[in-house]
Amino acid sequence: MKKTKMGPQPMLWPHPTVLVGADVDGKADFAAVAWTGVAASDPPAVSIALQHPRYSLKGIRQNLTFSINVPSRELVRETDYCGLISGAKTDKVKDCQFKVFYGQTAGAPLIEQCPINLECEVAHILNMGSHALVIGRVVEAHVSEDCLTGGKPDISKIRPFALIPGKYYAIGEPLARAFSVGKEIKEIKED
Repeated sequence: MKKTKMGPQPMLWPHPTVLVGADVDGKADFAAVAWTGVAASDPPAVSIALQHPRYSLKGIRQNLTFSINVPSRELVRETDYCGLISGAKTDKVKDCQFKVFYGQTAGAPLIEQCPINLECEVAHILNMGSHALVIGRVVEAHVSEDCLTGGKPDISKIRPFALIPGKYYAIGEPLARAFSVGKEIKEIKED
């Protein structure tokens, strides 16, 4: 298959789209962030990448805490809005009618309407050039009870979405069984 060189670009898709929360000067603010991921499982840690001038990064630096709120597809409009305007110019909580609550982590506001909420303490903030990479230890995870099946998070009920340049895409169609479908290529003996 012929390939076309595109130059150095971070082409990893899809980008799970989340709302990052931080108290900035004592006021809850949320920013739409699509550059996020799992950083470690033990201790549980996540990463977010924010441009240096972002208002929410100011709050993260002030409190050394933040939240990650996973919105459902029903919140795509509010999520997009939170990426279009700075919290320095408007009250996004009021504009989007978010119901904010706090867990055990001061300075990390959580959105009730989001099916998943992670409370995080900053472990590292790295200057990566255009963005600050914030690594947070997950202090607590909250999941809406109506998004559980058998006591576990159910993606078909959570209904998350992702950004693929220029558009939001729904996530959730099963493709294959993980840690299993690859065994169709060749039997793998476990040690």
